[in-house]
Amino acid sequence: MAVPRVAVAAGVMDRPAARRRRDRLAHGLFLAASLFGVVALALLLAGVALKGWSALSWTFLTSFPSRFPQQAGIRSAVGGSLWLLVLTGPMVFVWGVGAAIYLEEYARQGRLNRIIQANLSNLAGVPSIVYGLLGLALFVRVLALGRSLLAGALTMTLLLLPLVIVATQEAIRAVPKSLRDGALALGATRWQTVRLVVLPAAMPGILTGMILAVSRGLGETAPLIAIGALAFVAFTPSSPLDPFTVLPIQIFNWTSRPQEAFRELAAAGILVLLGVLLALNGLAAWLRDRAGRGA
Repeated sequence: MAVPRVAVAAGVMDRPAARRRRDRLAHGLFLAASLFGVVALALLLAGVALKGWSALSWTFLTSFPSRFPQQAGIRSAVGGSLWLLVLTGPMVFVWGVGAAIYLEEYARQGRLNRIIQANLSNLAGVPSIVYGLLGLALFVRVLALGRSLLAGALTMTLLLLPLVIVATQEAIRAVPKSLRDGALALGATRWQTVRLVVLPAAMPGILTGMILAVSRGLGETAPLIAIGALAFVAFTPSSPLDPFTVLPIQIFNWTSRPQEAFRELAAAGILVLLGVLLALNGLAAWLRDRAGRGA
């Protein structure tokens, strides 16, 4: 029995309307999910700000930790975090970008390269405590670096390297092949092409990966606790071989205290950590945008 043409036409006309309804439904669901996360984060930050704002002061920033809440400060934790950043950042950038350049521009695209790529993707998702245990065995015990800043920086470098390598590879792959071919056609060597053409074009993506890696590194606690970073340090480190503490460990130490005053100090420490992260991310974003305009 033949289907009437009027029914077929009505069915065809209903399809766009059904698709629009599904699109609106999906849009509403995704918007609700996004708003839920944003509102939850805003409420959490508002609670931390209300609890810790009263404890923020110049004395809090310039004083060392103490058993007495009214005298406790965060100076040693800020100094340790900045020291760790200064030591970790150059190592992660040089080794991560160098490894990515080799894998993308020089290594043969064979079975070995595919195995390395799979391992890099897996390492980027390994829990941070595993890197802490590796740093404890390798840097603290085998190399006898002890509970020093250098041992912490090397451990954090192992943690962040897969992230930087993968992000740098993606940025290099995004550079059009025509730019490489043009440079080689003009007589440039492989290294000149990479240094003068590929890297400037990929630098915004590389710096984005560094921003994400540094942000994760500043907020990590588990690997540093595993290698023996101290929870109470009453001095600012003066060399890479000194003991240290960092902002997340100091905050964790204060939250474990039963006194309500220490919890207010922990909230103030969270605000300081957020401020440091925002400042560093803002600087890195400015450098990324400047590199993008230059490219």
